[in-house]
Amino acid sequence: MPRASLDKDPRDVAAMFDGVAAGYDRANSVMTFGFDRRWRITTSKVLDARRGERVLDLAAGTGVSTTEYSRNGAWCVAADFSLGMLRSGRHRGVPMVAADALRLPFADDSFDAATISFGIRNFVDTSAALTEIARVVRPGGRLVICEVSTPTFPPIRFVYRKILLRAMTWLGRRASSNPEAYSYLAESMLTWPDQRGLGELIAASGWTNVEWMNLTFGVVAIHRARKPSVDSAA
Repeated sequence: MPRASLDKDPRDVAAMFDGVAAGYDRANSVMTFGFDRRWRITTSKVLDARRGERVLDLAAGTGVSTTEYSRNGAWCVAADFSLGMLRSGRHRGVPMVAADALRLPFADDSFDAATISFGIRNFVDTSAALTEIARVVRPGGRLVICEVSTPTFPPIRFVYRKILLRAMTWLGRRASSNPEAYSYLAESMLTWPDQRGLGELIAASGWTNVEWMNLTFGVVAIHRARKPSVDSAA
């Protein structure tokens, strides 16, 4: 089974996720002690996808998040570059598209909102992906990102990095069909920007009204932003 490196070669990352697809959702729940469900529900509330809206769920994996976001009647499509992940989620009955975040197969202004849950840190070029996402979201549309982050309270940050992250990785390896993949995932968590760092990346990519909220003491954070409207852009 392959393990991606922190260089994030797209082929290596896709192959790694293909290798863990079969047990990915179960391993995630084990690794996060069941918090993944709570984070997904909170992300859905922040996204606030409504009937009649079109939502892009990027790096959607097996579509478990897509299903959550479509509960209120929005049309949500799961997009991912791992065919293995998409195949493992076919039973969910949501639209699925194989897609590269740097070259999305959608027309300009196609979506009312775009969202990414625990996937943006795997993109080879975060800024380029955020710019490409802005292309396919309509003016005034919104972006919601749920991703690992940095606990704001130093003692909790120490416990998270030195103890909890190791325990999470160990549990993920035990529950996964590709244990080595979880070494990469843990390393990618440690090298990922903090809340402000990601917020600055989002703003530099053309999004406005960037803000974030911490979940579970900052272990995870939700960022949201808007694409400038035609009026504001003028």
